[in-house]
Amino acid sequence: MPGVLTPRVVVVTRPSDYESLLARHATRGQARFFLETRGGSIEEVEERHRALQAARDRVAAAIPVDWRRAAVGRADLDRFLFGPEDLVVVLGQDGLVPNVAKYLQGQAVIGLNPEPERNAGVLVRHSPEEIDDLLADCAAGRAQLEERAMVEARLEAGGRLVALNEVFLGHRTHQSARYRIEVGQRGERQSSSGLIVATGTGATGWASSIHRERATAFELPGPRACELAWFVREAWPSVSTGTDLTAGLLGPGASLRLVSEMEEGVVFGDGIEADCLSLPWGQPVEVRCAPEVLRLVQ
Repeated sequence: MPGVLTPRVVVVTRPSDYESLLARHATRGQARFFLETRGGSIEEVEERHRALQAARDRVAAAIPVDWRRAAVGRADLDRFLFGPEDLVVVLGQDGLVPNVAKYLQGQAVIGLNPEPERNAGVLVRHSPEEIDDLLADCAAGRAQLEERAMVEARLEAGGRLVALNEVFLGHRTHQSARYRIEVGQRGERQSSSGLIVATGTGATGWASSIHRERATAFELPGPRACELAWFVREAWPSVSTGTDLTAGLLGPGASLRLVSEMEEGVVFGDGIEADCLSLPWGQPVEVRCAPEVLRLVQ
């Protein structure tokens, strides 16, 4: 049909360890020396690089010649403009999916695992050899999509941040975070190591560790549920701060509100500290389920 764009496949990758070593040490010899002094092997790193490159080539060869294509590295995601018709192929570790999810608006995501012996494959669950069938299924509209809930933090001043795993609220330099927390009708001034608000996807990571160590009574949410788990880290009791509000669940429509009492407070998502919201003294922020979801090809 005239005027209808062909699909564009956007391949998202990150540098291999070998590429990162060359960028840092300039030559293979220097990279080899660096690894050997630390008990490593340049041959192992090169083998993994070749496997990743073979997967990249496999994906490139699978894209039909009449389709559009683009490639973007993790470091450039915040400057890349995704289109509504894009098919997003994430090639790499599970953590690369949250890196890209925050920049999407419902585009289908195909996760490819080039190193199943090293990566769990929770979010990158397909082999690169499956890419032909996956692209064909997406183009024909017969791909099965799993929608995973995301979390948003919104400043009253207008800034907004979205994450797939969790958001962290605390001090920029990880000093004591001071704030007032409000959940439902309850509120409390606190001094802590900050707090996290996690989705069901993030419940398998950082939140899971806190949940397990505290033996928290409630169950963590599932990845598809619009429900969030929140945990205050190491709340400190004093004459002016309490420790009564340290964990809980936020159901659909519920939110957690925090008012900063820090000069250098921040909010960041999925461990990416460089992409953050500033949370200066007196700034309120509200955290809840995001309207966006990750649409992951099963």
